[in-house]
Amino acid sequence: MSNDPQTLRIGARGSQLARWQADHIAERLRELGRRVEIIVIKTTGDLDQRTAFGQMDTKGIFTKEIEEALLAGHIDLAVHSLKDLPTSLPPGLELAAVTQRECPLDGWFQPQGLTLEELPRGARVATGSLRRAAQVRSLRQDLVITNIRGNVTTRLRKVREGEAEATLLAVAGLRRLGLEDQLTAQFAPDKITPPMGQGALAIESRAGDHVDLFKRLEHPPSRLAGEAERRFLERIGGGCRTPAGVLAEPVAGAWRLWTTLASPDGNHVMRRELYPLDAEDLVGEAEKVAREMIEEAPPEILATLNPSSSDGIQAT
Repeated sequence: MSNDPQTLRIGARGSQLARWQADHIAERLRELGRRVEIIVIKTTGDLDQRTAFGQMDTKGIFTKEIEEALLAGHIDLAVHSLKDLPTSLPPGLELAAVTQRECPLDGWFQPQGLTLEELPRGARVATGSLRRAAQVRSLRQDLVITNIRGNVTTRLRKVREGEAEATLLAVAGLRRLGLEDQLTAQFAPDKITPPMGQGALAIESRAGDHVDLFKRLEHPPSRLAGEAERRFLERIGGGCRTPAGVLAEPVAGAWRLWTTLASPDGNHVMRRELYPLDAEDLVGEAEKVAREMIEEAPPEILATLNPSSSDGIQAT
């Protein structure tokens, strides 16, 4: 670890995708004339590769240890997938920048090229995400959902080796790792609505640190989309036990907002699509639709929510 005060220390997880993300931000900072060092930090989510996300009783399972290092001064900034960052940050930390978003959609990998609709009855679909599992069940109740953990390449390998017939992965992660050719299909948000922030990178820092520098990494439309999605998730009190999806996307000079709440068994699904929305209305509309969905939700969905507070990350 460098003791040079001019060197920015980036904290990141150690997976292949997390390292790509950290390297990407490091290169951006080097282009701006800064020296950079990457510090790998293992998180609860990395250390426990067996427990399903929905069974973990931990806030920020992919961020807590990194945030502790940031508060302690061991690192100067953290690079996260925005989808992993809790909607409520610890005192003293702030979301300093949101970078330009990659494709936010979920993708589908099936070694024989079969789509979700073409899978035989009883086929196994591997995912560790309650959100994905619930939405798959809502489309195909006959399929068997099996838990899977591990990084992108591990999950692809496990499916190839026969642990399941198919799996879902973020399109952005596959693209960043040069694995887009593994995609069998990708899901429109009215079929499988992605999680808050998928495809965007978040720069977290101590409040007030390097403000002008981090602003140069900011992509305002991606920040706005992230703020709207985070507001929706915060308002419903969504967390790792919540099968919730939300996507704000710019379309033809306006914004479209997709929201989904589901019961874990997929028997109850609520979907909303709002379009067109003006940029200045987007965050407010996200909060409004969250309130409306809470008011209309059946008990099976309400049981997964905690509208008074948010415990952060959704499983991906």
